[in-house]
Amino acid sequence: MFTGLVEEVGVVEALEPREAGSRLRLRASKVTEGLREGDSVCVSGVCLTAVGIRPGGFSADVSPETLQRSSLGGLRAGHLVNLELALQPSSRLGGHIVQGHADGVGTVLSLDLIGGNNWWLRVEAPPELDRYIVFKGSIAIDGISLTVAAVEERILSVTIIPHTYENTTLRARRPGDLVNLETDVLAKYVEKMLASLDLPGGSRITEARLREEGW
Repeated sequence: MFTGLVEEVGVVEALEPREAGSRLRLRASKVTEGLREGDSVCVSGVCLTAVGIRPGGFSADVSPETLQRSSLGGLRAGHLVNLELALQPSSRLGGHIVQGHADGVGTVLSLDLIGGNNWWLRVEAPPELDRYIVFKGSIAIDGISLTVAAVEERILSVTIIPHTYENTTLRARRPGDLVNLETDVLAKYVEKMLASLDLPGGSRITEARLREEGW
């Protein structure tokens, strides 16, 4: 479990193909302090298991499923990644609940300066994620906990404050770049629970029914 508060920006040393999946080698210093073999690390929004820990870096195996459902397969030597260690029970929950299970890949449409080193980021999300993205709701973009400032159909917008811009990979993002998206897990549970409720007449609560009722 993570909070979406990035602790360090790491550098990709290599993404090495294996018989099944790949091994990702990363250069990092802060998160490796106290990191143990088998610990979970969120790498740009994807939960991976640390192996091959060494001074100044570590490795992680990336499964074929993860390569297919995230943007990690496009990493190359020199690329930057957001890193966060797993939440400790005594830590403050400063962001929101981030599992590191990417729901899909979005496309950066624009990243515009809006003044005071604040930025406006627009991302096109896959159609299947649209129902989980709501105004003022939480979303993790490349593992960063952000608040949806605007949403129109499949295009979501977020404000990037100076600290986030300077201390994450967002400063290197350009239009057309792919980013990992994880929607709020609470929305998924609510959707499933509502779908199981019976209404008078034997009907069930569905997205279409809620829209009919004006929600």
